[in-house]
Amino acid sequence: MCGLTGFVGPGGREHLGAMTAEIAHRGPDDAGFHIEPEYALHLGFRRLAVIDVAGGHQPMWNEDDSVCVLFNGEIYNQAELRAQLLAAGHIFRSDHSDTEVLVHGYEEWGKDLPARLNGMFAFVVWDRPRRRLFAARDRFGEKPFFYAARPGFFAFASELSALIRHPAVDRTIDPRALQKFFAYGYIPAPGALYRGARKLPGGCSLTLDLADFSVTERRYWRFAIEADEHAPEDHIPALTEELRALLDRAVGRRLVSDVPLGVFLSGGIDSSMVLALATRHRTPASLDTFTIGFNEPSFDETPYARDVAAAIGTRHHERILDFDTARGLVADVLGRLDEPTGDPSILPTHLLCAFARESVTVALTGDGGDELFAGYDPFAALGPAALYDKVVPPPVHLLLRRAAGMLPRAATNMSLDFKLRRALMGMSYPARVRLPVWMSPLEPARMGALFDAPMSTEELYSEAIEVWDSARARNPIDRTLEFFTNFYLQDDILAKTDRAAMMVSLEARAPFLDNDVVDFCARLPHGYKYRRGERKFLLRRAAAGLVPDAVLKRPKKGFGVPLAAWLRQMPPAAPLAAVTGLRPNWIADRWIAARAGEADERLLLWSWLSLQAVIGQEKEAAVAA
Repeated sequence: MCGLTGFVGPGGREHLGAMTAEIAHRGPDDAGFHIEPEYALHLGFRRLAVIDVAGGHQPMWNEDDSVCVLFNGEIYNQAELRAQLLAAGHIFRSDHSDTEVLVHGYEEWGKDLPARLNGMFAFVVWDRPRRRLFAARDRFGEKPFFYAARPGFFAFASELSALIRHPAVDRTIDPRALQKFFAYGYIPAPGALYRGARKLPGGCSLTLDLADFSVTERRYWRFAIEADEHAPEDHIPALTEELRALLDRAVGRRLVSDVPLGVFLSGGIDSSMVLALATRHRTPASLDTFTIGFNEPSFDETPYARDVAAAIGTRHHERILDFDTARGLVADVLGRLDEPTGDPSILPTHLLCAFARESVTVALTGDGGDELFAGYDPFAALGPAALYDKVVPPPVHLLLRRAAGMLPRAATNMSLDFKLRRALMGMSYPARVRLPVWMSPLEPARMGALFDAPMSTEELYSEAIEVWDSARARNPIDRTLEFFTNFYLQDDILAKTDRAAMMVSLEARAPFLDNDVVDFCARLPHGYKYRRGERKFLLRRAAAGLVPDAVLKRPKKGFGVPLAAWLRQMPPAAPLAAVTGLRPNWIADRWIAARAGEADERLLLWSWLSLQAVIGQEKEAAVAA
């Protein structure tokens, strides 16, 4: 795993050095630079050596030094692609470097290369003969890619914090991005925190033509449900075997590593399935498993993970995240993010990655299982929500919301009062925006209290509305699957995992996001994902006999954090003087109400803490520069 930086246009070696130094944590093993004054081209690279440790220096060039690549990620079908390229006459210098596959793959297939890749990646190709830069990001955006473009200037980086080290990048906070952050809990691509920056969305490529500095984005893939709604019983056995075989192959591909490797284990279906399949390729005793727990029983999953590890026979490791540890991590972890996150599980994810890194350099995760197989609570709420819409008139709904607001506020994981208030909040809005509202730090009706110029609900959730309205499948389950996979997975879950892992120079791999598994899920009728009230229906059957029965039968817990209880013990966050258009006094009032137990503002206040840390860290860096 690695980090990329670079620019074309005004600037010098010192700017490239500052940008590349900012992402040293992404690649502590090696650094590489390339500058061509003739084109004002500057390329920087940091490497975490995982595959072909000795021969993977970057930038990596083709035979005649006309094309080079900077690459962050892993290509899991590199052996197949290498064979095709060798047959086409390409000459390889390395033994098994997946980076070199990209160099020759671009020579052979040009802009069609990304669609042939099965992996996680962000890469940049410098094509000297054509005087162009070509960049691409993997299907789901597992690996990040930020860029800035204006006439005569183009810059890119793996992290936003590195991109804005170049003085030509406008680092003014984008008020619309800030509003979307509080609406979603993350900033959906292509938006970014600063006016001068943009995210290349997952499944997209980009071409910069140096002749006129024109930038062209192209979408080469997007997750879309292609199945009909017919899900007959007699197809279940064959589909179960097919899914098990696809996942087995996906896990096997992700076990290829020249450095120590382990597995994140929560004790849930997804990670337990990954671990069980890993033992088909490696002996259980050779695998390390890692789990984070909490002192609060309703949030703690260590007993389940411990049972799975014992049943399979791995070397198991556990750590506990208590309040004192969490309080010590908040400023450091949040301050090292390139964008704020409304997801408090960044803390246990960081701690999990940090203590895994003590033993391994690569870890397999269960990311993607919930999004692809309907594992989240909202899937179970879709039916009742449709009935509620039909039978409950608006005046009664308002009375129910007020009554729910008066319930005592519990600090346990997914308490009844929390779920009820969240459900009724979402039911206040149309179905096309209900999902992001259910999960938002701040619902649209309250935006005006925080912002001087609130956006309409349609503007706040324009990205989610576009996916909902354009979905080929018209049923709410498939539309919900497309929302989770296209937004929440990319800009929350995967961004969180990438940042937490790369802070400690750990590579995280997600077998569920293998191309073949995802394509299978896109063709799979939703009746095999959510069936008669059972979530992850087919996945549970594929896991039967591989993981303990207790894992299959227990309800989903999720990677929750006892945030409500923790926030009551934390001092209120200071005002954000650097951000115009916000009303910090209103946030101060929300802190007081939350600490007194009079309001449950956990996601809003966490989001505020995260924004405060990111902006504060950036101010310090700007002063130091």
